[in-house]
Amino acid sequence: MKPIADRVIIKPAPADEKTKGGIIIPDTAKEKPQRGEVIAVGPGKDGNMMTVSAGDIVLYGKYAGQEINYEGQDYLIMREEEILVILD
Repeated sequence: MKPIADRVIIKPAPADEKTKGGIIIPDTAKEKPQRGEVIAVGPGKDGNMMTVSAGDIVLYGKYAGQEINYEGQDYLIMREEEILVILD
């Protein structure tokens, strides 16, 4: 997959299975992850360079992006502006 313009493809991190105290979280109560790895980055838009690059771990808004399933794997496609922070 190769995104166009200022779009980014992100592989979301898996949802937590247990709390820090060891309690198992049922599927219906799991939070949607807001962290993921950048898989592919578009070329940019209107001559602006992209800030993120493939391999970066990022945080994004709870309802950011469009969910897709490609070859059995879940991904998010979103604009770069929807990414909140790049984690070091």
